[in-house]
Order: sequence, then C-alpha cells, then structure tokens
Amino acid sequence: MTADDRTTTPAPRPGHLPVRLRGPADMAEMLPYLLGFFPDDSIVAVGLQGSGLDQGGVIRIDIPDDPAHWERTAAEAARLLVELSEQRDRRPVQVLLYLCRDPDPGARAPEGGHAVLERLRPLADALARAFRGEQVAVKESLCVSAGRWWSFLCAGADCCPPGGTPVREARHPSPLAVAATYAGLAPRGSRKAIVAGLAPVGPPLSEVQRRALEDAGPPFIRELAGPGGRTAAVGRTAGLIAEAMAEFQSGARELDAARTARLLIGMQDKLGRDRAAEYAEPDELGTAQRLWRFLVQRCVDPFEHLAAPPMTLLAWTSWLAGDSATARIVLARALELDPGYTLAQLLYESLNSGIAPESLLRVVRRERTARLRDAPAPRPAAPPPPAVAGADTGGTAPDGPGEGFGHRDPDSGPVLPPTGTGPAPERPAPGPAPAPVPGPRAEPAPLPEPGEAPDGPGPAEADEPGDGGPTDPPAPSTPADGPPTVACRPDPGRRPRPHRFVPTGIRIRQVRARRGRHTIGD
Repeated sequence: MTADDRTTTPAPRPGHLPVRLRGPADMAEMLPYLLGFFPDDSIVAVGLQGSGLDQGGVIRIDIPDDPAHWERTAAEAARLLVELSEQRDRRPVQVLLYLCRDPDPGARAPEGGHAVLERLRPLADALARAFRGEQVAVKESLCVSAGRWWSFLCAGADCCPPGGTPVREARHPSPLAVAATYAGLAPRGSRKAIVAGLAPVGPPLSEVQRRALEDAGPPFIRELAGPGGRTAAVGRTAGLIAEAMAEFQSGARELDAARTARLLIGMQDKLGRDRAAEYAEPDELGTAQRLWRFLVQRCVDPFEHLAAPPMTLLAWTSWLAGDSATARIVLARALELDPGYTLAQLLYESLNSGIAPESLLRVVRRERTARLRDAPAPRPAAPPPPAVAGADTGGTAPDGPGEGFGHRDPDSGPVLPPTGTGPAPERPAPGPAPAPVPGPRAEPAPLPEPGEAPDGPGPAEADEPGDGGPTDPPAPSTPADGPPTVACRPDPGRRPRPHRFVPTGIRIRQVRARRGRHTIGD
C-alpha cells in the first residue's frame, strides 16, 4: 500500500456525527442535504481545507443563460469561495464542483441529461481553469441533470456510461441519507419551488389588490399628518398585525384587500415592520409564516417593491423555525428587490456567519420588554383624519429614522407606493397594539454568547454591503447562496476515481446535529 492509498479517519469531536462520502454517487446524493434544498440552474462549489480536507465554504451561484458570461462567472466563483473561506477560517486546497441543470422542456428536439452535460462542459472547463488560477485543485466535478449524474473528469464508458448514473432517491434511502437525516439535515424541496411560492397572485385577485393598494396611499398620508403622527400610524399598523395574527391563528387563510393594503404600506415603516417581527415565539412561528407569505403574494404589479419587508419577516421566522435554506433563498430575493434593505442585509450576513438566530431573538425580546415597560398606557389609535381640500398629499416621509433589531437605519420613515384617487374603506382602529420587534441596529449584529456560535464558519453567500458591519466580499454577478454550515472532511490520499466506489473516496465528517439549527463547517 502506498502513501496515496492510505486514509485516515480523524476522531470526531464531541457533538458531531460523521457522514462519509465514498465517491461521486455519494456526492450527488448528498448535495441537497448540504444545501437544504435541491439546486437547479446552479453552480455549487464546496471548499476543502487543510491536510485533512475539512469542508470550508460552500457557495451556490446561478448559471448564466448566456455562455459568453461563463468565463467571468467562473472567475468570480473561484475568487468568492477563496475569499469567504479565508475570512472564516483558511484557504481551500481543493474543491468539489457541481453543475446542476435539467433539460430544457422548451427545446425544439427532446434532449436528455447527456446533452446538458455536453452543453455545460465549457463552463466546467472554465471553472477548473479559474480554480487552478487560485491554486485550488478540483477534486471532483459533476453534472447533475434529470435525476442522473456524470463526471466531467471521467470519459470512460465502462465506468461513466453515456446515459449517466441515477442519483439515489429519498424513497430508497442509502446509509448516507439515513446518517444525514439523523444528523438533522433534510432538503426542503427545490429552489425553484421555494421561489415560486413567493410569486404574486394572478387575476382576478391581483386586480382587486392593485386597486386597494392604489387607494390606500392617501389615507395613510393623512394618518401621518394627523394628531398622533407617525406614532399613531405605527400603533394602528401594530393593531392590524395583531388582528391578522389572531385570525390566521384561528384558521383564516386570507385578509380583505383593504386591510392587506394598509398592512403592506404600514410595514414599509421600519417601526411597523419591527412590531411585526416580534411574533417570533415558538407557538407563533407557523402562523406568522403563513401571514407573511400571504402578504408577499399580494404585492402585485406595480407594487412588487412592497414585498421586501414581508419577505424579510418570512425569512426571519423560517430561520427561527430551523429552515435556514428557505430563509437564505427568501433573503436573496428580498435583496434583489431592494439591495439596500438593511434588515435583510443584517439577517443575510448573520445567517451566513453562523450566528444563532436565538441571539437576535434575545435582542428582540429585550427591546420589546423595554418598550412595554417605558410606554404609557396604550390607547386605541384614532382613525385617519378626513382629507382637507387643497392639502398637499405628496409623499412626505415622517421625520426620524426607523429602527430594527437594535439597528438604526440610515433611511427614515415609510416608503409609500404610488397613490390613487380615492381612499380605501377604513376599519375601526383596533385595541392596544402588540409589542414591537427589535430589528438590527446600525451596530454589527449581536454576537452569540459563549457556546452559541458555531465552532467555525459556515458557507456563505454574496451579500450586499452591510451597514456598520465588517466589509463584505465583492459579490458575483448573480447572488450566491450557501448552505447552513456542514463540514466535509474527505480523507487525504488520492482523488477518488468517479467509477470506483471505494472507501478511499470522499468523506464528509462532523455534520453537527444541534437542537434548533444545523451547521456545516469548521
């Protein structure tokens, strides 16, 4: 036995469960467990660090539709993975690459996965060149398409058949899938399905909601101009949120269009949004997720920009519920809508830095307690004053910055949608409003207390620059996603040949199974 044939098995640290990969078949099967969802139209890169080939950063980037952009995207992927790995731990020495794309159903002639393999081969070559340029060797490079996998590094028909090799399915679980599930890793569906769940409703509901949003602008401006000003408007928003939560808790699936419009506009104010974020206790998460998703789906054309606050709240409650994969995808979508949305930036950075959501939740609870302690006796919010003839109802934002999760945002006040010509029907103001929610402050996100942060960094995504936090790495042309932190530990030794499923293959070790969250990475 040569030195290259020997393998080592580092002893797992306390609290870690080893999950071993023994070749490309295991690599293909493990991918959705690492990410938390089934990727599509994606480049996935898994960095391997040190002599033990411990897993470091993991990134996911969209495959550009135009092949002319592949070379640049490959260079960005290599640079991003190296920079993120160095920021969080150390430089990768090898990388595992996945290119995931299903056949085009709209193609003139039916095509199979092998056609996808050949079409993506130039991208795989560009990625290999880019990582070599960063002094990172490619340990394996797979194409995953239509439920099958191929290796870009193997051309032997005897070991890598032209028709590909089926990816093992969940209904026939292998020991690998059982170990991953036992470690608390489970895919949540495809990325496309998660994104599709955020799409606005179509006709006829979209027309009703559009008119309600157009009509809701002038009454909201009159609320801001009324006796209570912004405080009264935020109080009414909080009361409507409490009312909606109670209805959804009782089984309701929707709100009327007028209340929906008032909530969406009121939550553009950071203070109104923060009151919504307070619904984050374990018995509230399911109801809150359904309500925020409903509001996201009511941001119809041309009001799509109103979806950033409810999307961020959906991501926040998903993260608290242990679904970091959905949280990451939804935050990426919120930042596409509004790249400067501070709370989404903070949560995105915290999620990718391995910070436990409970540390942010403690901030929310502390600020809510302080607000309730210091607040005067609650009074019902007065209805908005009637319109004054000749009054200027231009979209003036109220004075004073908004706040969130202990973070003072640079922008202030609500962001109003285009206004229509008539006021929406108003409901009587509800009773006392629920407690407000802390949100991030202009300071860096609160760090977890000793013992709460993951032992090491996790994979990361390309973020928009954060406010007041550490300098973010340059982002690629498309947002990059990363899984919760796992820890791949392929054994040292020779690179596993794609056609041989031998124990000297890749191993992923130290998959952490912690209550409430699962991290990947040292």
